[in-house]
Formats: sequence, structure tokens, C-alpha cells
Amino acid sequence: MLKNIDAVLFDLDGSLVDSMWLWHDIDLAYLGKFGLQVPQGLSAQIEGMSFSETAVYFKERFSIPDPVEKIKEEWNRMAWDLYTHRVPLKKGAAEFIKHCRGKGIKLAIATSNSRELAENVIGVHGLLEDFTEIVTGCDVEKGKPAPDVYLEAARKCGIPPQRCLVFEDIIPGILAGRAAGMKVCAVEDTYSLDQEEEKRRLSDYYVKDYFEVMAILGLPERID
Repeated sequence: MLKNIDAVLFDLDGSLVDSMWLWHDIDLAYLGKFGLQVPQGLSAQIEGMSFSETAVYFKERFSIPDPVEKIKEEWNRMAWDLYTHRVPLKKGAAEFIKHCRGKGIKLAIATSNSRELAENVIGVHGLLEDFTEIVTGCDVEKGKPAPDVYLEAARKCGIPPQRCLVFEDIIPGILAGRAAGMKVCAVEDTYSLDQEEEKRRLSDYYVKDYFEVMAILGLPERID
């Protein structure tokens, strides 16, 4: 899996950390403030959008009176405590990151989430110094499934796209990694279990967690 790979690029939510569940709760609370309900299929319609693109979508679709920047600030505020205290790493992620660092493989996050929340959650888990770069969908022209965020992460790492391995949990992200010319490993997540067959078809690898990655590499679960 890591043969000819010089950089590993992680999506954040659902791929590196278990956090997809909280955004439905935030949508309920946020739209409820305006007397609105979460429409069926909303998560699928915004899947892959950058934090900024999602805020624009909410403002236009739901006629939110607040400016886009205020919407983003409120989402960050609502999510901050949850990311700090209730969002765990995917199983085996810390061990896999340690292995990559030991091999001199560069690590980056390429996320649709906000930079503030990305830095918060990996900082809580003591991993902030392990990542060469954090690139968000707001840093590039187009969100996933466009390849922009992954191409920018590779550029900042100084690694050619063909020598990058992407870990992703949603189909738009898998398509983004493929469009960037990278190898892609799909990660299982409760949020997208109904898409498992499609995720397997589109990706080079499919794993339940990072302990499974370690097993594929023939490594022990614990690295001292």
C-alpha cells in the first residue's frame, strides 16, 4: 500500500476522526433557530462542499439573514466543544501516523471542514506537529469532488500527486483523490455504510480502520 508513496493525505471527518454524526445535530439546532427543519437528503446535497460553499448554500436555500462569515463563525462555535471532547480518532490512526512519520512519509490533511476545527481536533489528540500541511476547501477554488484540495496538499508537501495516498470516507472525496491522480483508500464509516459497494469499486483499497492498514502492511498494532 505504501510502495512508491511519499505523502499520505487524510480527509478529516469520517476518515481520520469519527465526527460525521455531529453535523446532523448541528444542522438540527442551527436551522431550528430559524424555525426550520432539516430537509430529507440535505447531507447528500452538501457532501464534499467546502465549509464556505456549505455556508453559501445554507444562506441561499434557507434564506438565512446572517452573512456567510457569521454562519461559519456560529458553526465553529457550535462544533468546538464537540470536537474538543467527543470526537475520537479512527481506531489505529495514531499508530499508523507514527509509522508513517518513522518512514519519513509526509502527512497532510485535506478537508472540507474549517481550519479552526481541523487544528482543534488534531491538536486535542497531540498530532498537530505530525502534519506538514492542513489544506481546507476554502483554500482552493472548488470543493470535492474537484481534485483541487488534494492537488494543493500535494503541492504544499512538495510531492507529485502520483506518489500520494489518500484516505477518504465519502464518494465525492474518493472521486477527488482519483481525479488528482492519487491512490485512494476508502475508510469505512457508519455515516456511509450504505455506499460501501460503490466505495470499494471506486477506490484502490477499502479498510474498516487503520489497524487493518497496519495488518495489510504486516505491522504490529502497537509501535514503540
